[in-house]
Amino acid sequence: MEPMDIMGALLTAEGRDDPYPLYDEALRLGPAASAGDDFALVSGYELANRILRDPAFGVWDHRLRAKTWGAELMARPSVRSMERSILYSNAPDHARMRTLISSVFTPRRVSALEPMIEAAVATLLDRLADEGADGAVVDFMDRFAYQLPVSVICDLLGIPEGDRETFRRLATQLAAVLDFFDNVEGLDPADAAWLELEPYFRTLIAERRKRPAEDLTSALIAACDADDARLDEAELLGNLTLLLIAGFETTANLFGNGVQLLFQHPEAADDLRLGTARYAGFAEEVLRYDSPVQLTTRVALSDGLMVGDVAVSAGTEVAILIGAAHRDPRRYEEPSRFDPRRLDVNPLSFGAGAHYCVGSVLARTEAALGFPRLLERFPAMAAAGEPTRNDRLVLRGYSQLPVTVV
Repeated sequence: MEPMDIMGALLTAEGRDDPYPLYDEALRLGPAASAGDDFALVSGYELANRILRDPAFGVWDHRLRAKTWGAELMARPSVRSMERSILYSNAPDHARMRTLISSVFTPRRVSALEPMIEAAVATLLDRLADEGADGAVVDFMDRFAYQLPVSVICDLLGIPEGDRETFRRLATQLAAVLDFFDNVEGLDPADAAWLELEPYFRTLIAERRKRPAEDLTSALIAACDADDARLDEAELLGNLTLLLIAGFETTANLFGNGVQLLFQHPEAADDLRLGTARYAGFAEEVLRYDSPVQLTTRVALSDGLMVGDVAVSAGTEVAILIGAAHRDPRRYEEPSRFDPRRLDVNPLSFGAGAHYCVGSVLARTEAALGFPRLLERFPAMAAAGEPTRNDRLVLRGYSQLPVTVV
């Protein structure tokens, strides 16, 4: 298959449901392949890792997108929602914002959250036990996988408990903006979600300006209002929105994909219970084998660059197939085998380099606390019907995962 044929097939319902045969096709083309004058495809692990770390390749920031996307698309509410966040910023803006966010979103702050995360896990497991009593079928995605990270990120941001279910619904809709590609109509629910979320965030910001609290929102507002003004108002709003979406979508899919893999590979659950496999290794292998983030893009910032053996010019888009890189036989032995005891995994699910996800420590902490308690509490947990995929390419997971817990 040609590179553009692979990308086209990945955008179909069949390709989104099972992209791995198409990734094999991409890997047969080599680590990189040209798809015309302004597009290149990367599937090799080492090259993907290198491009993600190379400052010569940036993200589609608001300046670059304004030149290529057109005024109509740039005016869409959901597109505007995060355009001034670290996700869509290049140097020097990115370094300034990331330094600030990293200073308040620290491993120490995450570590301090562990008692709260453990309490949330216990509460959710109790609810699963009640709702799944006598073999009743429950939706693992709805009742645990989404609930835990939503609770954690909302606690971090200082969002009241009574608003969290609404935030989950709206943030799930808004996340479609990360996955729309050529399906502009798919932005309609995301636009509607942002039109509800934006006034809520502005109200929250106004309240925290009057009465600061010990939360991430107050810390970012303080940076915005400081004499050196390290964040402007648009950047404050964009990064709060990004933290909300990134704070739960990837983690929810890590839990959902992980539980489904345990159903498909019961020997892995036995290894975890017996201690012959570590939970940390299990989570890393889930991130590799069925990554919650399957694809990301970069853009060449100047002429005369190389993507592997492919020469590219300024403005060339580089699609990095993370899911393919995780199945690269040049990097992994038997890459199509799920093996929680695999060593030296180093998945690219959270990116690499300057844009490495600031919330990766939080996601791994939630997995480290959630998976062991889940298997300890429900050793007989089993699939109770076919799961439903979320019909996305970039953010791969399930919208429904029916289970029994006894």
